[in-house]
Amino acid sequence: MRAWVLTDGKAGDEQPCLGVAEAVADRIERRRVHPRAPWVWLAPWGPLDPRDAPDRYGSPIAPAAGEGWPDLVVAAGRRVVPHLRRVKAASGGKTITVFLRDARAGCGIADIVWVPEHDRLRGPNVIVTPTSPHRIRPVRLAAARGAPPLVDPSVVGPRVGVLLGGDTRHSRFTDEDIDRLVAGLTRLKADGAVLMATASRRTPPRLAAAVEGIAHHLWNGTGDNPYISLLAQSEALVVTADSTNMVGEAVATGAPVMVFEPSGGRRKTRVFLDRLTELGVIRPFRGRIERYAYDPIDSTPEIARAIEALAATRHILRSDAAAEWPAPSRETNGRTK
Repeated sequence: MRAWVLTDGKAGDEQPCLGVAEAVADRIERRRVHPRAPWVWLAPWGPLDPRDAPDRYGSPIAPAAGEGWPDLVVAAGRRVVPHLRRVKAASGGKTITVFLRDARAGCGIADIVWVPEHDRLRGPNVIVTPTSPHRIRPVRLAAARGAPPLVDPSVVGPRVGVLLGGDTRHSRFTDEDIDRLVAGLTRLKADGAVLMATASRRTPPRLAAAVEGIAHHLWNGTGDNPYISLLAQSEALVVTADSTNMVGEAVATGAPVMVFEPSGGRRKTRVFLDRLTELGVIRPFRGRIERYAYDPIDSTPEIARAIEALAATRHILRSDAAAEWPAPSRETNGRTK
């Protein structure tokens, strides 16, 4: 299959889309849209920005020279809904469209819509799972476990991965939150844990600096991101609750996941965390390693199976075709020439 990943470039939207596309397609392009005002204000209900029409030079949804419409488009973000509709119409309905999360425009915006359990959208074409789709596949974890270790093996102790998020519209790390998290990580280290941490662009500088002072390894944004290696090599994980994507990726590993909650938050995040607690896959972070087992959770294969079933009816795939993971997708800037 040939697929487009259609977003406005936000990592929180693009990465789950890539996870779904990689599960079923062997040719993937990232297409990024940036509609102008007032069209961006009207999304997802309004019309397409005329500049982005597929017959316009530089359109982010124009097929490349010599190629037709893709077999599949996986999209996320309310801004891209008009673009997704136009691709569907222009392809004569042949392109399979998938939309991740609730755009507040109903379930008819795509052939397949995925939402997390804490969203309310339901419908005959809606897939509902506890966690978001992602790129953390078992084969990638297995390969990363065989990669060079992030911390010298001579350093003895259980490896604990620390996934640091940061401030969002709904939650923020107060000084008290930072002190509380650093104190818990310090206790972990004092008890013999080997801390391997990764920070995000949203991580408060004070928190990143404090963790750098106690962690055995910290990725601060320079060089290649060892995220998959950190997940694979961790015997337990500490994750901040500001990112439901990050928590969902952590519970795909099968390792104990201890969640730290900063101040604020929103109802959807609370429902999400309560559901994973009910399923027995996460526990609150209390400054110690929690020892327990669970079956890893991964919603990506369920979405992939729905795409493959639909593709088989449209003769895009054989009815017995299995999802395969391709080579890394090629980057595009979303503009054709």
